[in-house]
Amino acid sequence: MIKTPLPELLRPKRLSEFVGQKHLVSRDGIIRKLLASAKKARLFPSLIFWGPPGSGKTTLARIIASELKRPYHEFSAVNTSVKEISKVFREGNLFPPIVVIDEIHRFNKAQQAKLLPYVERGDITLIGATTENPSFEIIGPLLSRTRVLVLKELEIKELKKILERGTKHLKVRIGKEAVNFLLESSNGDARVMLNVLEIASNITSHQSLSTNHISQALQREQLTFDKRGEEYYNVISAFIKSMRASDVDAALYYLARMVAAGQDPLYIARRMVVFASEDVASPTALVVANEVFRACETIGYPECQENLAAGTVYLALAKKDRSAYDAYMRTLEDVRKFGNLPVPMKIRNPVTKLMKDIGYGEGYEAYSKESLLPDKIKGKRYYKKD
Repeated sequence: MIKTPLPELLRPKRLSEFVGQKHLVSRDGIIRKLLASAKKARLFPSLIFWGPPGSGKTTLARIIASELKRPYHEFSAVNTSVKEISKVFREGNLFPPIVVIDEIHRFNKAQQAKLLPYVERGDITLIGATTENPSFEIIGPLLSRTRVLVLKELEIKELKKILERGTKHLKVRIGKEAVNFLLESSNGDARVMLNVLEIASNITSHQSLSTNHISQALQREQLTFDKRGEEYYNVISAFIKSMRASDVDAALYYLARMVAAGQDPLYIARRMVVFASEDVASPTALVVANEVFRACETIGYPECQENLAAGTVYLALAKKDRSAYDAYMRTLEDVRKFGNLPVPMKIRNPVTKLMKDIGYGEGYEAYSKESLLPDKIKGKRYYKKD
């Protein structure tokens, strides 16, 4: 007989048992208001739950279906087609079923588009669950027919409350140091926390769990991130902005986050090369960044993390100057605005006799201080040195 995992056993069945997301489920929360409205008008909108893993997205969807007393169907976009989902669409039922699609961002645009008519007609009440930013991962037409509700990472006190339920169910004790280690290792994911707790309980005959038991059960650090996910972009953004602010400690921290998660060192080094051109006053910075890239390309992990660290420190501490970058962006804006403005005749190259006869190159002075911009923008200043 297959044993039900602890997270499933402890999954709340009612809103009163639900832990966290007070902004959604409290007395004044939007979920309670929508449920109260549905009991009167018998209408409940399609939703997109956006939040980190283990924050309660699926649990909340199940509770909503239970409160509405509607048929409930749960799918994962990883291994389900829209054709399979369409089999449960309303066919003469009084109320549309609740259809939960976990990891809905895994559906491509065409698959998401196929859901549109069913959501629009009210054949289903869709609740999509995603860890990724819906603005990037969900097509606009589907977003416009749903309401996005944001779930937050569970707080320590909320995780502790869930952990207490777990230890009570398993009839085990866990030391304070082990609790803190488990909470930190779980990264706000209640499901990970309960799974590790259950494994730790299973691998020992003791009723008291230590940090060593938790470490054995965990087996690995929870540092990976989806290479397409928002956190991927958040960390690289934080890395660049920390170097820009000359916050060397923060820059090294975000570098370490990426290295520990297995980020491609060439990707990091490539961003450093770009940063060196955009943000640093000294041309030496570009030489340093390029050498870091070359070192990563030549020797790879694990040694190249030292090259990345050295380059990060140099770039973070270097004097910052974006005047060249900003000047180019202002120039590019005018190119897009005015198009191909005529080049002044005096700086055109008279490569043929005809061109020379009609004035190409006439009046050209090599060291003239006159503006050589096209007449329409003559004298405009793009480069502004602070």
